[in-house]
Formats: sequence, structure tokens, C-alpha cells
Amino acid sequence: MNFTSPRRRFARAAVAGLALTGLLSACGGSDSGDAKASGPVTLPFWGWANGQDAVVKAFNASHKDVKLKYTKVTDQLTMQKQLTNAVKADNAPCLVQNTAEYVTSWVSQDALADITKYVESSKDRFNAGSWASAQVQGKTYGVPTSSAPNFTIYRTDLFEKYDLKPPTTWDEFVAAGKVLKKHGVKITNFAGEDPSTLEVLAMQAGAHWYAIDGNAWKVDFQDAGTLKAAKVIQEIIDNDLNSKLSFADYAAVQRNYDTGGTATRQISTWQMAGMVQNFTKSFGKWALAPWPAFTGEAAKTPAGTNLTGSVTLVTKGCAHQEQAAEAALWMSTNADAVKTMASPETGNGVMPALKDSDTYVGEAISQKLLGTNYEPAKKVVTDSLGTVTSDWVYGPNWTAMFTEMQAGWAKVVNKEEKVTDLLAHMQEWTVKDLKSRGISVKG
Repeated sequence: MNFTSPRRRFARAAVAGLALTGLLSACGGSDSGDAKASGPVTLPFWGWANGQDAVVKAFNASHKDVKLKYTKVTDQLTMQKQLTNAVKADNAPCLVQNTAEYVTSWVSQDALADITKYVESSKDRFNAGSWASAQVQGKTYGVPTSSAPNFTIYRTDLFEKYDLKPPTTWDEFVAAGKVLKKHGVKITNFAGEDPSTLEVLAMQAGAHWYAIDGNAWKVDFQDAGTLKAAKVIQEIIDNDLNSKLSFADYAAVQRNYDTGGTATRQISTWQMAGMVQNFTKSFGKWALAPWPAFTGEAAKTPAGTNLTGSVTLVTKGCAHQEQAAEAALWMSTNADAVKTMASPETGNGVMPALKDSDTYVGEAISQKLLGTNYEPAKKVVTDSLGTVTSDWVYGPNWTAMFTEMQAGWAKVVNKEEKVTDLLAHMQEWTVKDLKSRGISVKG
């Protein structure tokens, strides 16, 4: 990490040291290579990001020998389920939009192609952390598309009305939530199907669910950082400070924010796109603030789950891996494509993964949404890039683990069990699952 460039700190899905015996389950050693096409080839591409269809259209218009066939999947979690089925059926698309936490899982399932030889020469065009997000054991399996500054967005009118300041700590966050509750307003929303809230608060608190210990994985869902995060989440739930709106009804969630039913979100730039595209009442009433910190601790921004940067992965079954790698590079580096995706109005509001991306901050946040708070918001976004966690490791069974955690998280949100009960279950389940895959594990 370059101390003189703190903005370049990003979460790394695969860290140095993964190349150890037994850390990943045995993968097939065949080299599928790239089938040379005699004419134009069509590459199936699955993604979920707003604006991706426009980028695909631009790619197809500028390339005659390679065409992308785009299929929009509902969301990130749905992608994992559909891709699992496609891999089992030997029918996976050539290109897949995904996020960093799933890369190790898909490599362990022998689902991704090693495209290092096709993209290594472009490495210096990207920030180091984002580039690492597409790597496992020194091999590159995709091209990073975005990085993810994170922050709080809040309703200025509600905070002013009830004489509240944006919380700087989680203790202040809970206290503000209790004030808002008296007036029929929730301070946050916990979707029952999305335990990423637990993950990112644990990450911010210094937890490490997966780590490398010698030649084995170490699993710990009950370390001090995780328990600190669990305490905050449990207090929010016990005091009924959270909405419980499922993202299955995305329009209803956005309506709730727009009408003032929920006052804050901890998000990245890309989530502002959905707000801009669905709001009708609250434009100009939102502002940005840093993530709340744990009391007595310096600012730290988590970079996990759907808040982390995205990558475009190339699957092992793709018959045209070289063309797929080149298409992925084009989508992440073409100036017009990057600008389209950076805007929350034309794209997904993502910050690019490019080495020099600060100039896109203005593109990635919405003046329409923020109004007079637009200029101050730029600094919040830029500053958050300097505090993003960089020591989180994603385990080889992350996809399965997260699916298991979803079921327990729904029970936590509905007060059927405590956060600590879920963590105890995940400790036992994850160790057992890794062992069943033939992976060396401690925990």
C-alpha cells in the first residue's frame, strides 16, 4: 500500500498467500484455451447493472468481429444462483458481472478461465486494489469494472426537523434512531434476505471471518470485531429502529425512502442510481456524511458484499476466451463506456476501477438528488476512498456460506433468533462445509 496515495485502498478479494497447499479444493487442470473463430463470434454476457445494456450496444456498434449478447439478471444474489445452475448444466455465459467476494468461490469450483495472458499488459491502467479483486493465487480471472467508496446518505429535512445531526458514531446512530422512531420514521432498513449489513459492520469492526493459517483456512465468526458489530445490529433490531422492506419489491423500498419512511442508508455511489430513477418527491433533500465509526475509533469504511467493486469475469467454458477478455477490457477502459456507467442517471453510478478515477466523482453522484449538498458530497466520496478496509479475505465457499447466512439473517430481522445465535451457527456450518469439500480448515 502506498502511504502517499491513501485513496488507492480498496478491498482485496484474494490476498498474497493464497498459493498454499490445500487452501482451495482441487480444480481441473485442463487448458481450454481459446477457440479461433473463422468469422464474427457472439459472447453471451450476464449482468445486472443499470446502463450495462447501453455499454453493450456501444460495444456492438464499434466491433464487427465480436458481438455481446446481453442478459440482465435481477440482482447480484440472483446472479449467484443462476450461475450455479448454468455451471452445473455446462451452459454458463462467456462473461459474467460479479463482485469481488465471489471470485474465490467460483475459482474453487473451476468455473472461471485464467485470462492473465490476455489482460496482464493492461494492469497498470487500474488501481492496484481493484485489479487484485479479480485475482486468485496470482492468476487473473476477469477485469475490474468499479471501485466502491461508501458513505451515509440521509434526509436533511428530517434531521433538521427533529434537531438531529448526522451520526458520526454507531452509538449516535442508535440514539438518532430512537428520536426518529418517536415520529414514525425508521433510521435504516434491514432487508431480510440480505445479511451484508452484518458483514460490512463486522468488516469495519476489524473482524476476519476467513483467514489463512499455515496451510489451512481459519474460520472465525465470533471474534471481537464480529461481536462488536453484532451488538450494534441487535440494538437496532431490539428497539425497532429499522424498516424490514425486502428488495424483492424494489419499488416499495425506494418509495419508502422517497416519502420519508426511512431516513438514512449506508451505500456506495452505484446505489444512488436507483434513488434517482425511482424518486419523485425528495430530490434536493439528501446529503452525504461519512460512515459512522465505532466509538473511540478512527474512520474506517468497509468494502464488502454488494458495496464492493465489480468485476467482469470470463468463464472457463467460454470457447472464445481471448475475445471475451478483450471485450471486458473495453467495457472497463473505453472513456464513453466508463462515463456512462459512472453516472447514476445513465448508468449504475459506479466509480471506475481505473487508476485515475477521482475525476469521475462528480459523474458518480447526482446533483438532482443532492441539490445544494452536491459540492460538499464530492469530498465525502473522495475521503471515503482513503479509509476503505483492505485486509478482508473471502473464503473458497463464500457463495454457499452467504446463502446459508441469508436464511438465518431473515430470522434475526424478524426477531426469531439473536445475531449471536446466527454467528454460532455460521461458525459450525462453515467449518463443516469446507471440510466436506476437502479443504483444510481450522476453527
